[in-house]
Amino acid sequence: MPHSSWLKAVGAAFAVALATATAAHAAPAPASAPAPAPELTAATSVAAVVTLRYDDSRAGGWEAAIAAGVASWNRNVSNVRLVEAAPGTRAEIQIVATSGWPQATLGPVRPGGQVRVELGSQAVSEGYDKTRIATHEMGHSLGLPDTKPGPCSQLMSGSAAGTSCTNAVPNATERSRVESAYAGGLASLVPADGRTLVDAP
Repeated sequence: MPHSSWLKAVGAAFAVALATATAAHAAPAPASAPAPAPELTAATSVAAVVTLRYDDSRAGGWEAAIAAGVASWNRNVSNVRLVEAAPGTRAEIQIVATSGWPQATLGPVRPGGQVRVELGSQAVSEGYDKTRIATHEMGHSLGLPDTKPGPCSQLMSGSAAGTSCTNAVPNATERSRVESAYAGGLASLVPADGRTLVDAP
């Protein structure tokens, strides 16, 4: 056998032996790799959002305050969304204007259930901010009780914060309580409290 052929044969044999030895000492592959955790997709998030409709057709004079209150809640909580009900359709949150003190049914209101919000002009005539009133009363519909006495930074302190308070944004604790009440769409299984909370000082 010529020298060059002999070198090729020895090299090939060495390569085969090396590959066999490497394969014999390699760690065996796991029987089955654990499945990766499912990712939270946009579709998953949307599926968990509870939509609640409100009817303010009998709340003349409060339209701007209601719109601002709805926008505040929709900006600050992610798993419940307030939308205006189409004319003639049933709404979970009935909003009416009255001449007395603001008051509301304590939720959390279920989809298909119903609570009432009364936006009383007596509070406005005494100097309280309309947007704060509307946002506060919607907070009752979402399951938040009053936190009186309390500072202006607490939306649910209501009239206890005084007439100079115009804060209409729920704080972190209030947001967390609403998120918890509607987690995974579970508000559909939790009945509203049903009590009427009157927000007079």
